[in-house]
Amino acid sequence: MLNLGITLGDPAGVGPEILVKSFPFLEKLRANFVIFGDLALIKGLAKSYQLKLPSNLNIINLSKIKIIPGQPTEESHLAAVKYIETAIEKSLKGEIRGLVTLPLSKESFKVSGLPYRGHTEFLAEKLRAKSFCMSFYGKRLKVSLATTHLPLKKVSEALNPERILEIAKLSYDFLKKIKRSHEYIKIALCGINPHAGEGGLLGGEEKEILVPVVSRAKEEGIPLYGPYPADSLFYWALKGSFDYIIAIYHDQGLVPFKMLHFKDGVNVTLGLPVVRTSPVHGTAYDIAGKGIADPTSFQASVNLALRLIKKW
Repeated sequence: MLNLGITLGDPAGVGPEILVKSFPFLEKLRANFVIFGDLALIKGLAKSYQLKLPSNLNIINLSKIKIIPGQPTEESHLAAVKYIETAIEKSLKGEIRGLVTLPLSKESFKVSGLPYRGHTEFLAEKLRAKSFCMSFYGKRLKVSLATTHLPLKKVSEALNPERILEIAKLSYDFLKKIKRSHEYIKIALCGINPHAGEGGLLGGEEKEILVPVVSRAKEEGIPLYGPYPADSLFYWALKGSFDYIIAIYHDQGLVPFKMLHFKDGVNVTLGLPVVRTSPVHGTAYDIAGKGIADPTSFQASVNLALRLIKKW
C-alpha cells in the first residue's frame, strides 16, 4: 500500500483536532499513514473523542509538550518545524511518497530562525525543486499563483516572464494528471490591472509582460490564453470556458477560490519531487480546542494526494 506522510502542524492550532476527527475516514482508505507529531497529544485527544488509532496509522513521536489550544508558544512553533523537517528527510529517503501538511503559522519559521514565508517555499528548497508554484484545487475552480505572499505594491515589480511561463508549464502538467481528456485543456491568465490594462490606458504590464508570455507559451505547446480581466474571468471559468486560471497575485486568485471551496479546497505545491497537499485554511487559533474545526479540507487533501501519488 501507499505510504502517505501527515505533519501535525502547530500543535496549538486546529491540526490535532482535524487529524483525530479524521481517524474513521483514514481507517477506510487503502494506504498507510505516517504521522509526524506528538504522540501523547494525539492519543489524549483521541481519547476525548472516544476514537481509537487506526490500524493503518503510525505516529512518529517528535515532541512532548504541554499545549493550551489556541495559544502558540515558542515550543509549539519549534515542534511544528521539526515535524516538517523530519517528514522531508523521510521523503528524500523514499520512505513516504506524498505529504499532507496540517497548518503552521509563518511565525513558526521566524521563531526557528528560518527565512521562509511558509510551507511552500520551505519544501521547495529542502526537496531541491527546480521550479515550483502554489496551486489550489477544487472541483469547480483550479488556480495557480504567479506571485504568493507579497505586499500588493511589490507585485508588479515581481512579475517575471520566465517565472510565469514555468507556472503555466507546471499547471498544464498538473491538469494532464487530473483531467481525463487532454485534448481541450485551456488555461487562462489574469491581467494585473483593471480591465486587463484597457489597451495600456490603465497600466502597461499586460502589453509588456503578459501578452508576450502567452505567445511564448503557445509556441511551446502550452494552451495558455489571455490576459483577461480578472473581474469576469472567474465567471467564465465556472461556466466551463477554462480549466485553470493563473492569478497574478495572492488575493486575486484566493478570494474567488475560497468563496467556492473554503470547506473542500486543497492547496497543492506543483513541481516538487513528491506530492504535497494541504488544507486551504490556517492554524485557526481562535477556534482551536473548541471542537468545531471542520476536517473536510484536510480529508480532500488526503484524497487528492493519494490520487496524485499514482501519477506523480
